[in-house]
Amino acid sequence: HLLQAPCLVTCGDFSHIVSPIARTVLSSGSMVVNSCSSAAEQLCNFVCDCSDCSDENQCGYLRGSAVLGTPFTCDFEDSDCGWQDVGTSMYGWVRSRPSLAMWGVGPHSDHTVGTDLGWFLVTMSPPAKTAATAWLRSPEMREAAATCEIRAWYHLSVSWLNQTERPVLCLAVAHKDDVVGLWQSPKHSTEGWHQLLAYPGRIMGQFQLIFSLTQPPTCGAQVALDDIMFRNCGLREVGQQICGAQERRCRRGSCLALHRFCDGTDDCGDGSDEDAAQCKNFTRCSFDYDLCGWEAAAGPAVWGRNTSLNLGTSYSTPTRDHSNNSRTGFFLHVGSGPTAQAGGTAQLSSPTFQATNSCSVVLYCHLHGSPTNNLSISYVTSSAKHLMRERTGDLGSCWVRERVDFNMMHSFKVLIEGVAGSGGTVAIDDLILSQGCVKEQGELVGKKALVTLPSQAGGSPCAADEVTCDSGDCIAAELACDFADTCSDGSDEKRCGTTTFESGAGGWHDVSVGQLRWGLQKVTESDTFLTVFMCPGTFLALQTGEGQMVGPAKAQSPPLGPSGPACTMAMSYRIHSDPQGFLAVSVADHTTGTTYLAWQTQGRGNTTGGHIRIPLGERSRPFQVELLALVDLQGSASVSVDNVTFEQCYLNTVSPTAAELSCNFERGMCGWYQDLSSDFKWVHSTGQGQGSDHTTGSGYFLSVDPSVPWSRGQRAQLLTSHQEPAAAPRCLSFWYRLAGPQIGTLSLKLRLEGGEEVVLWSRRGAQGSIWHRAWATLPATGQQRYQVAFEVLHDGFLGDVGLDDITQTAGPCGAELSCSFEVGGCGLAASGKGTWQRQSNGTGTTAGPAADHTSGTASGHYMVVDTGRVSLPAGHMAALTSQPYQPSVSAQCLAFWYQLSTGTPGSLRVFVEQNSVRMKVLSVSTMEGSNWHHSNVTVQPNGDWQVVFEAVGAGGDHGYIALDDLHVSEGACPEPASCDFEQDTCGWSSPSDLRLHSLAWGWKSGITLAKYPSPEQDHTLGTRNGHYMHFDTSVLGARGTSALLESPPLPAAIDSCLRFWYHMDIPEHLSSGELRVALRSAAGTRTVWSVLGHRSRGWRGAVVPVQSPSEFQVSGAARGCRVSAGVHQPPRLHLPPQISFEITTRRWPMEGTVALDDIMYSARVGCHSSPESPVEEKPSGSFVSEMVLGLLLALVIVALVAAGGWYCLKQRGLASRTPTESNSPQGFDNITFRD
Repeated sequence: HLLQAPCLVTCGDFSHIVSPIARTVLSSGSMVVNSCSSAAEQLCNFVCDCSDCSDENQCGYLRGSAVLGTPFTCDFEDSDCGWQDVGTSMYGWVRSRPSLAMWGVGPHSDHTVGTDLGWFLVTMSPPAKTAATAWLRSPEMREAAATCEIRAWYHLSVSWLNQTERPVLCLAVAHKDDVVGLWQSPKHSTEGWHQLLAYPGRIMGQFQLIFSLTQPPTCGAQVALDDIMFRNCGLREVGQQICGAQERRCRRGSCLALHRFCDGTDDCGDGSDEDAAQCKNFTRCSFDYDLCGWEAAAGPAVWGRNTSLNLGTSYSTPTRDHSNNSRTGFFLHVGSGPTAQAGGTAQLSSPTFQATNSCSVVLYCHLHGSPTNNLSISYVTSSAKHLMRERTGDLGSCWVRERVDFNMMHSFKVLIEGVAGSGGTVAIDDLILSQGCVKEQGELVGKKALVTLPSQAGGSPCAADEVTCDSGDCIAAELACDFADTCSDGSDEKRCGTTTFESGAGGWHDVSVGQLRWGLQKVTESDTFLTVFMCPGTFLALQTGEGQMVGPAKAQSPPLGPSGPACTMAMSYRIHSDPQGFLAVSVADHTTGTTYLAWQTQGRGNTTGGHIRIPLGERSRPFQVELLALVDLQGSASVSVDNVTFEQCYLNTVSPTAAELSCNFERGMCGWYQDLSSDFKWVHSTGQGQGSDHTTGSGYFLSVDPSVPWSRGQRAQLLTSHQEPAAAPRCLSFWYRLAGPQIGTLSLKLRLEGGEEVVLWSRRGAQGSIWHRAWATLPATGQQRYQVAFEVLHDGFLGDVGLDDITQTAGPCGAELSCSFEVGGCGLAASGKGTWQRQSNGTGTTAGPAADHTSGTASGHYMVVDTGRVSLPAGHMAALTSQPYQPSVSAQCLAFWYQLSTGTPGSLRVFVEQNSVRMKVLSVSTMEGSNWHHSNVTVQPNGDWQVVFEAVGAGGDHGYIALDDLHVSEGACPEPASCDFEQDTCGWSSPSDLRLHSLAWGWKSGITLAKYPSPEQDHTLGTRNGHYMHFDTSVLGARGTSALLESPPLPAAIDSCLRFWYHMDIPEHLSSGELRVALRSAAGTRTVWSVLGHRSRGWRGAVVPVQSPSEFQVSGAARGCRVSAGVHQPPRLHLPPQISFEITTRRWPMEGTVALDDIMYSARVGCHSSPESPVEEKPSGSFVSEMVLGLLLALVIVALVAAGGWYCLKQRGLASRTPTESNSPQGFDNITFRD
């Protein structure tokens, strides 16, 4: 039977899935189950009986996770591990993968792999109008040890998080004919992966686990499960070991410590340590009938006997007693009296015991639901009360073993006091007294007790939501431990974690539930081994605990906060352990229900330590800092902590570097801080495979990589401290890099005091693996303080972001060289009869394009003017004028995208204005199709210049003209669709519609990044500094993902020519891959060129004749395997005419790279008439090296062969001269046009 029973649950009726309990093991085709034909009772018992451990497969877990490296784990990567949906409706659980196209509806990554390629279980098809429950049941398991620990990760969808009613995820255990809850999801939580931790305790025989998700009507919640782990669940190993002096042998043959006998828990696994005959001299009180002679004092709070059935199903109460594992079993509970109140102290006292040196008390306590719960165990003599053991905080939904030994010279009583914090519960069960606890004789004959309890303290002068200063003053509770003195004597900040431990724990309290705990320890100057890392005195050290679990010890600070962005915790530490031991610092945020790992170190087989500073960052109240450690104290291992301080944590503290927004990151972060509430981090480093910095080429910069193991969400933020109000605008310039096929969006934001947030600048999608410069004007803020923030929102897990050389200067910035209109009008001024408006199709009031050009979505922004005759009569004009551009070189290229509606949209005229003189560079009144068109013009300025866009009405009923993606670059503009990729991508782009599962091509130099291997030299310059387009085919998924590279729209062509150079590095055994060039137009798509995947070992040229009777575009794509049956792929918003580069493959994954360079498009000039056609292969530097080494090796072999055969050839009197045929590549492919 279950001897330890921790849980809480508000789940519904389990009866329909409990009986009968049938085995549900469903082995997959590749999964070996029970290869050694073990007996049924040896299957799924958390012990490997077969040599390959196959008797522990498909048990709700597998023998291990290859990805995580943990035993008895189900990561759902290969199978469902035997878990079955056992619901009676359509609402149920399925094994699934994330969907980037459904971002925000469910998980965008699994927990195991951390990307969209991993697997998990998720609820599907919830009913729309009624409450419903989805049920999930494990296969049968057997014989869980008392130390068993279940961990799993669950993901909450974001749609319901702000609703009044919330869905409830529960975990329960079905054993025999009963179901008992183990765990329930907390009241407050945020989107993302959260850890579930449950302790089922000792379970004899067969049992099953049950997950249930119950949601209210119209909730629409989606919950996912992943990485279910079972730790320390197998019974103790039975061997021929010799028991130690402080151990005794169990009936099964294993050894157990003496103090674990007769303690109310079946540690042996056969019940022999709890045998009635062996424990006859121990006194056990289960509270099932009475208090067994213990006395509960009357008062505002009182210990009362109660059951889980009577207390109901609130979050914090126990769901069963410890003695009987029953909802009808009794325990003592604080707050069960009619006058109970939060914060009141309940007292329970024992009879008077004789003086003794061998009295021990074991009890099981339950502290859950509040960080201010408290349980203390003291002894009382005729003179005073002496504290022996204290537990504070939330220990989780479990019964935790405690043991206290008393060595007394006088008669005494044991006093147990409980304080239930707000929303919390304190309960105890199974008080067990050893045979050395003998009642005082005077009490047996009715004499007056020799020991009297101290009277309960009078009521606090402060209200329930206040705390008392040492001076007696009252302050609001939220002002305690907020890093600023509020009490006149500063006592509200005395026990808040900053301490040297000389005068006590300084507010730190142990919340361990296992065989390790934190406690104070003293070191003297004679302890030379310790004083290497610790000063003489008292410190916090890892010690042997009395709990039954085997996990790490945990100590918590009091509830803290709020804190400012510069908040840092400093401490000295020492650890002596093998590599399995560790010391860590984490932060528990009670507002979001998350825990963040701030720092950790592992043992190295020797003694290490030092003084460290750990950033905590800006956090709301309340949060708690946690110290976690796990080592084997049986040997010489040890862990200790000392000299803890919290620095610059007050919310309004001004750091000395707070105003330093200008930063090249060579010597630190200046005034910038990591937002530690983000999902993943900005990393200060020298690249680590992500290229060089911008400042020196070998220095530091900040980077974000959403694929790293600790990245579990979508957002990363970099913040400044709160800045003083700005009276005038300033210009912030910075260099950024957006590389990779799924990188997402980088934004610059201004946060005003009070919560208002303004986006100042934004870029979305791959911008290439090179540094770009950007400017944004920081506006004046009046009397408001503010923060500046860089934010990354990633679309997937393939790519990285870099940030470097931030500079702040006085005055506003000049004209923006690039403008996508995502965050504003970029300083363009509207004038004339009509009005240019910035809008998106999703929110705009004026008719306009269905999607912008930047993002290809309805939420993207552009500039548009209504050219209908009501808004812009015939002949009237609406102008849009840029700010002055300053000439940087002799020629600059102005590029932009425009769209005219069908019908009578009027005309778009573009002028370049210098010295008050206008020059018309474009005039268009009609265009083919409702798509975005690209235009560029070379400007040769002799001073500042501006661009003016004029829309002229034509008298039509309806119409519009739209603009997007203005860009000014150095150098003359290339011919349409021609590009050497040295300055920019010349209008070639990858669509960013997530519904296409598309991946972006990268624009990069030959400097190799570890993450994205590619040619070491470009074709144009033949150097590492030259640029080209590339794609890493290994990122292609198996579900129809693609990577298109599209040209701008091109006019109809009767006899034109496309020339380009390509570089392929695809292994020959994956030659099913293919690179294609296609023409896309309103008439459809035609493939005009293709080549099978291969190792080109250099740049190869291609020439393709182009003929199209209508306007078209060129595009290219890297494409994965075809969409599997049953998966619906939505259509694109629009399909512009295009030429496409496309990679297709019938295998996945396909390792390799494809690169393109020097694309030349010649209109109205056939391929036969041009002398510039590529005619030979241009080898890369790496290929040249390979050729040299190969040639040397060939010469050696030829010399050896020649020497060996020379004599034979001479005797035969002939000279063999065999002609050889060259197998080298031909240098280029000239493939004729084909449909």
